[in-house]
Amino acid sequence: MSVRVFCTLLSAAICAVILVATAGCRTSVTAVRTSPTPEGALSTNPSSQIFFSEVAERSGLRYEWRLPSKRPLSILDTIGNGCAFLDYDADGSLDILLIGPRLALFKGDGKGHFADVTKAVELDGFSGHFLGVAVGDYDNDGFDDLYISGYRSGLLLHNEGGKHFRDVTRGSGIPTQSWGTSAAFADINGDGKLDLIIGNYVLFDSLSQQLCKTYGVDTSCPPGVYDGVPGKMYLNNGNSHFTDVSRKWGLDVTKGKTLGVAFADFDGSGHQSLVLANDEVPGELFLNHGGRFENIGAIAGIAYSTVGQPQAGMGQDWGDFDNDSQLDLAVMTFSTEAKPIYRNEGGQFFTDNSNQLGVSNFVIPYVAFGTKWLDADNDGWLDLMMSNGHTSDNIAATGQGFSFRQPTLFFQNRDGKRFQPVSMPSLDRHIVGRGLATGDFDNDGRVDAVLVDNEGTPLLLHNETTGVGHFLSIRLIGKKSNRNGYGAVITIETRSGKRTRHCHADGSYLSSSDARVHFGLGSTTIVDRISIRWSDGVLQSFQNIPTDRLVTITEGEALP
Repeated sequence: MSVRVFCTLLSAAICAVILVATAGCRTSVTAVRTSPTPEGALSTNPSSQIFFSEVAERSGLRYEWRLPSKRPLSILDTIGNGCAFLDYDADGSLDILLIGPRLALFKGDGKGHFADVTKAVELDGFSGHFLGVAVGDYDNDGFDDLYISGYRSGLLLHNEGGKHFRDVTRGSGIPTQSWGTSAAFADINGDGKLDLIIGNYVLFDSLSQQLCKTYGVDTSCPPGVYDGVPGKMYLNNGNSHFTDVSRKWGLDVTKGKTLGVAFADFDGSGHQSLVLANDEVPGELFLNHGGRFENIGAIAGIAYSTVGQPQAGMGQDWGDFDNDSQLDLAVMTFSTEAKPIYRNEGGQFFTDNSNQLGVSNFVIPYVAFGTKWLDADNDGWLDLMMSNGHTSDNIAATGQGFSFRQPTLFFQNRDGKRFQPVSMPSLDRHIVGRGLATGDFDNDGRVDAVLVDNEGTPLLLHNETTGVGHFLSIRLIGKKSNRNGYGAVITIETRSGKRTRHCHADGSYLSSSDARVHFGLGSTTIVDRISIRWSDGVLQSFQNIPTDRLVTITEGEALP
């Protein structure tokens, strides 16, 4: 009997112990097109000081989220909103999209300034209970399209050449969702077209129970009060039309209550597998067999906490925190719960290393939503950022010692062995933290972030870390595979070792991030080799690439 089959007969906790103990492509070498670093190239200093400055107002990012005035608030009122870094007009500079009752798009100039172009791109005509966003070029025309999720809503918006967005929802085959949450584009069948997953939450309307007693106080109800709604998978047929393949692909078995979605080829199979972070029901890891998904969450070790209980899964993100060339998974959860960092042990099994890494003691008081792996100091090790905020606006009245508004957390990676919390004024500001996205908005080689304060204004965190290492940023353009390059795995080799990252914009919570793949390189000034495995299986490699620049690589093309 195999270890996996045997594990299905055991509890999650026992299974974890057992599995820890047991735990044909075309290749081409081509030239690359590079862009030098802007003025003020970064110097290398091993004693970096990580620092983010909040610059939203002076950068022109003006927006406000307002919660209902009638209190206390329900679970729908405090679910939150997302945000995105994207390059909607393909000019090489990141723009910012903010999601709320109204959509707002801010065009970036690549130097740290943003202008509101919402009306110019015709996004000002939409209104609804919008929550999240997925970004992807679903028709491979070179311009990123949008899916906007929401409560009893949903929009598929086609990007018309970077000039404006056109509503193509009607006739797309994507109906209004019951309560759409996080969504993501990925090519699940390897045909070069991006498909779409939409997470759904719970059944909720005006007749549902709105408030529950917590320590004698009326507050928002936990998700256990409501029935879950399964998410939906839509296969891209071309011509802006999608087909619901949830049942065909085996996703109809999900229990719903999904808040986080993220794709990755975590096992090197060449297929994009899907992880769902679910609220107070087991997490789900759907292994892609190339035509159907299989839920291996329980036997993979990510469905339950270390004590065998379902967790309040929210945002999540894939990233190789220990540089062993295997993608690990961070999942955000509720207060009093650990925020698991699942180390990929190989063999399609994970172990929660949050306690060993020194994270657990700091995160217990917080309700964590958005999260991203990023190398803030370019030392070659992925750090971790978390946005936090409680779900009950009057939680302080229950006497449990929790607050509605909470600080943002940042953990500096110490050689993959321990995470050190880093405090600074911009992160210590208490917010109702929800969506979080990352991207280098001023192209200076340091990864920045944008966060949602769901009862306030956005936080635009400019990375002003001193003593940073060298870097390499890679923009992929797929040809046979999807144009965004989503799902491609990139490995770089230097004298100091290997680093592996994957191309994606999904993850976090209700948000989408910069799809350019960023490598921090420490003192390295030349990358000996770049190896890319595209999502369609094609391999490419490049040698002797100088650092501190953006490299644009087109699948299968040899550039002079």
